[in-house]
Formats: sequence, structure tokens, C-alpha cells
Amino acid sequence: MNDFRDQIEPTVLVHRHTRMMSIVLNRPRVLNSLDLEMIRFIDEALDEVESDERFQFVLLYGAGDRGFCAGGDIKALAQAVQQNVSIPADQILGEEYDLCLRLHRFPKPVIALADGITMGAGLGLAAAGDILVATERTRMAMPETRIGFFPDVGATGWMFSKCPRGYPEYLGLTGYEMVGAEALRLGLATHLLKSERMSELIAALERHSASLSGSRAQAAEDLLTEIDHFFDKGTSAKPEMDEWVATYFSGKSSMVEIMESLRQCTIQINLCDGVFNRLAERSPTAVVLTLQLLRHNEGRPIEEVFQADLKAATFIVAHPDYVEGVRARLVDKDDNPQWQPKTIEEVGTLDVNL
Repeated sequence: MNDFRDQIEPTVLVHRHTRMMSIVLNRPRVLNSLDLEMIRFIDEALDEVESDERFQFVLLYGAGDRGFCAGGDIKALAQAVQQNVSIPADQILGEEYDLCLRLHRFPKPVIALADGITMGAGLGLAAAGDILVATERTRMAMPETRIGFFPDVGATGWMFSKCPRGYPEYLGLTGYEMVGAEALRLGLATHLLKSERMSELIAALERHSASLSGSRAQAAEDLLTEIDHFFDKGTSAKPEMDEWVATYFSGKSSMVEIMESLRQCTIQINLCDGVFNRLAERSPTAVVLTLQLLRHNEGRPIEEVFQADLKAATFIVAHPDYVEGVRARLVDKDDNPQWQPKTIEEVGTLDVNL
């Protein structure tokens, strides 16, 4: 349900400038969670950008200072699954995926300012950016397995071109939260900016008046040359964590094998224990599905990844774990989901036609 502010102001604001269109997600009270109305508003704005030559690039950001976008409207999707609604869940997800794919394939540069919480569908929008800016307030994660869903919006495909070895599996399965510079270190953000300079950067982009190359990649490079001085340089390396993640997650195709290795872990024991516990609280079906998607989607064209996502989503929203996960984590908040089946070993291999 839209909040009171949504009844006064549009849920998406569009600002037209000399060379750029700003698209602002405008539901700050619910962390700019993406609903179907917003998806359609953004799509209409992109139609205008694509057809009008004066707009040479797009800027995406969120209203308020708490988040770019916390994800899709999970409760609305769960209600669509449970009730006989006019717009079924697979249509909602299909339109969301079409929008994210469109941004990946858009002919003009996309800049995303991922200030604050950027998760789920929010990360899906931001990940399509040529320039994806994080701040010290940024919190990026793919926590979907905790509610009986999976990291969708193409993540099980595009993470392999962005992240160090083992991290696509690690991030997708565990919901590890990247705070600030960690998003840059792991390849999901391209640049780091102090949040106090966010309005200054937006103003500079709004004033941009130079003509850009017709090539998206070259135009993005030209833009970056002009704004590069805004960004902080360098991140702290974590070689021990990188080695541990690569050892326990890279290329793995069996959740049973991953859990067994974590049980017997003798190096970085603090990491092993924490990750084992995080995986153990998640939907067994969802984590098995996530790993199957990671193995299926690695190296595939982004269009095929989104096709597989929609098939997987159709499967998982019809599974009892999804509605149960939303109930336990977001509605009743008893934090005690009753997964069916209860263990990864019982799940085995899922028969999902990807």
C-alpha cells in the first residue's frame, strides 16, 4: 500500500535538464521500494529519453537519505500470490525484469547514485549503471533467500562480470551486506563518494551541457572525466577473506557440499561459523535454487539470465516457502519460518526448467 506521501506526490519524479533526465524514486518512507506503478513511470521516462536527442544520459537516485531503493514491494507480491488479484505475481516480476534489462541494454549512459540501502530490485536498477556511486551510508545486499526467494534481477549472471572469484556465490547465497567502500571493493559499485557531496554531484550533472559521443561506453567515459574529481580513491584490501571465499564458494554446484565444508572449516573459523549460521536460517529450497541459477547463468547473455530468472521466480512464488518467509520476516515478524522441506539435504536437486 502506498504511504500518505505517495498520495500527495508522484512515486517517481522526473526532472528534465539540458542534456540529462533525472529519475528520482520518491517513496522515502518505505525506502523507495519499487512497486508496479513506479516501474511503469520509470519505463515511460526512459521512452522519452530514448526518443529525444537532447537527453544524452540518465541519472537515477532516491528521495530521502536512507536509501536508493530497498527492493521490490515484497508484501504486495506475496499478496498477489495469495489472493485472486487482477495483476498476477509473474506479470509484476516480468515488468520489473523487463525494466532492469532495458537499463542494461539502454543506448545512452546510466548513472546510479546508490546512497543508503540498495538491495534486491534496487540493486538490479543500480547494477545497470555505467557509473554506480556508493557512499559511506550505502548498504548493498541480496538478502532474498532469507524470505524464501532468490537474488533475481539478473544478479546470478552479472555478478560474474563484476565481482572477484567466489563472491557471486557468497553474496547470492548468504546475503552478506556490503557497507560503503566494501561495495566498491567487491565490484558492485564503480565509485565512492562522501554523502555530503551528493547534492554537489547532482548539481554538476544537471549543469552538464557538452555534447557526448553517440556510443554509450564512450559517452560514459567522457562524463566520468568531468566528474572524477568528486570521488574518493582506493579501498582496503582483504586478501584473507578473498582467499576464504574463493576456497569455499567458487564454482561450487552442491549446497550439501558447501554446508559440509563449512561444518569442517578450520581456517577463518569466525567466517565459517557466521556463514554457516546465516545459511542455516535461510529457506533450503531458495538457497538450492540460487546455486542452480548461479551455475546455469554464469557467462550467459544477460537476456538469457533474465529469462531464467522469470522461470525461477514463477517456480518459487508458487512454493510455500515464499509466502511463509514473507509472513515470518515481514508481516508477523516472529522470525520463525517453517520451511518445507526443513533441510538442504531434503531438497536435493530442484526440477526447474531454466
